[in-house]
Amino acid sequence: MKYIGTKTIETERLILRRVTIEDAMVAYDNWCSSDKVAKYVIWDKHSSPEVTINLFNIWVNEYEDDHTFRWICELKDTHDLIGTIDVQKKFINYGTCEIGYCYSDKYWNKGYGTEALKAVIKYLFEECDADTVYAEHMSNNPASGKVMQKAGMKYEGVVRSRVIDKEGLRNDLLSYSILKSEYFNNK
Repeated sequence: MKYIGTKTIETERLILRRVTIEDAMVAYDNWCSSDKVAKYVIWDKHSSPEVTINLFNIWVNEYEDDHTFRWICELKDTHDLIGTIDVQKKFINYGTCEIGYCYSDKYWNKGYGTEALKAVIKYLFEECDADTVYAEHMSNNPASGKVMQKAGMKYEGVVRSRVIDKEGLRNDLLSYSILKSEYFNNK
């Protein structure tokens, strides 16, 4: 895999670019402090703008490492910031990229998540020579699985009772992936 880091990606409606410190307050207001958004992720909603600012400071510093792939998603026409999408580093040395994404609920069900995921998958296969791209979602969030399917990922299976949601209930993790060969064969 080629470690070229986070480069700007443009799609029909989105600009995916590096996170900046100046983005933190908008992110806090739009999704980081949202109960609706936090319901479907493993992290808790941010209790104050300082939490988001501190996180964004860490993220900006991580760009010094070319193994970092993290984008903020911006609408081309309005420049509204709608969420983030990134690659977890745990299996990246094997050419395996775990994608995570989080979007403001104001922008759900508009196709932005699928558009961003497709663009990142393309970048990882065509620019970085990744071998496998995968993602997981909690069973209480089937909409996230639909995003993965629409982006060309295939259902792999379930990791049973793996996480506890915000209501204290155990949830399964559902896993989807796409292989380099599948991506290029369906292009």
